[in-house]
Amino acid sequence: MNMQTTSRLTAAESALIEAFNEQIGELPGNGAVTALRDRLLDDLKKQGLPTRRIEAWHYTDLKNLLRNVPAKAGDAGSEALEPLVEGSPVLSVIQGRAANKASAGDLQVSSYSEKLIDGSAATGLDALGNDDAVGRINGSFVKDGYAVEVPEDTELEEPLEVQFVHAGGDIHTRLPVAFGANVKGVVIERHQSVTDNAALVSHVSDITVGQGTELTWIILQQQGAEDTHLGQIRVDLGANAKLKLFVINAGGKLVRQELNIKVTGEGADLTLRGINLLGGETHTDVTMVLGHNVPHTGSTEVIRNVVFDRAKGVFQGMIRVAPDAQKTDAKMACNTLLMSDDAEFSVKPELEIFADDVQCGHGATVADIDDNHLYYLMARGIPENKARAMLVNAFVAEIVEELEDEALVEALEGVISTWLEKHA
Repeated sequence: MNMQTTSRLTAAESALIEAFNEQIGELPGNGAVTALRDRLLDDLKKQGLPTRRIEAWHYTDLKNLLRNVPAKAGDAGSEALEPLVEGSPVLSVIQGRAANKASAGDLQVSSYSEKLIDGSAATGLDALGNDDAVGRINGSFVKDGYAVEVPEDTELEEPLEVQFVHAGGDIHTRLPVAFGANVKGVVIERHQSVTDNAALVSHVSDITVGQGTELTWIILQQQGAEDTHLGQIRVDLGANAKLKLFVINAGGKLVRQELNIKVTGEGADLTLRGINLLGGETHTDVTMVLGHNVPHTGSTEVIRNVVFDRAKGVFQGMIRVAPDAQKTDAKMACNTLLMSDDAEFSVKPELEIFADDVQCGHGATVADIDDNHLYYLMARGIPENKARAMLVNAFVAEIVEELEDEALVEALEGVISTWLEKHA
């Protein structure tokens, strides 16, 4: 049972409705977009934010965890960041607004607000279903972002970095990207706070991967200590396409990152790698729904989690194999290091298989640092805290090292090391 009714709104729900009423004159969109926004907001009024009674939100009671909605913030302190990889082209969204006249080589780039105004965004703006609170909130409030088209046979010489930079407040952005056939490249989707001001951030990336395309897509989330980040990526993977999706969570107070992936072309292959670095009293939830819908496709998912202090984490992974998806090969693993007696991590792997000629499996492990490994390092004069940090770093660095770009690996390892120095 995935329906819920709400008779009394929480402070956060009331604040969202009030914010919508205050911003309605500022929200871009033609008649179709405005009508869709109104319906999404009306659904929020009727259903409220999801609770534990909703199966997909069982470990993340958003109604209880989202306590307030920050006031609208200005642009102070927000500016484009230096790219992770030196020399990379950058598309910046500052405080929810796309930079004017942004461009990236031969790619077709336009602001998402233009798509809202002319109504072409309406077809992709709707929520994915009754349980899609992230899509519902984002569709109601989104003002800007980028829409990108990558022509067929394009090869990106450097990673394309799309930055979402904010200084607190209520921020909602969108990033639809269509890759033509036989494209090769790397895209970095980077979310970062530059102040201590609390923020409520929602973001949806909508990716179409064309036939034969080989794409690496990296989500790097570094929100502030008081921020709420509601992220979603929607992927349609075409025939013989290969997608490497890396997700790194290294910030935020309350984080929900959803991965909705449809494998719709024969011969397609997905590689998902995730790193969750959790400390303090944060709550981070990565929820994946992966649909193998055609024959002869494959996927592998490996999630690594490091949990300190009183932090809580969640990984929910659903793999659905359709009746026609014979010869599917899908494997999923989730490995967690609990670095505190008060730390928690919940894992819920699921398989729904309706085909009879497949290879599918999943596994999960939870452990602490191996005492023998720790003793080995300490016996060679390395202080205990440094030895622990080295072992944790090795645990997650194995994931990053799968990337083939040496400069990108070095940049991401720097992000991980900086976080571990602060928390370990």
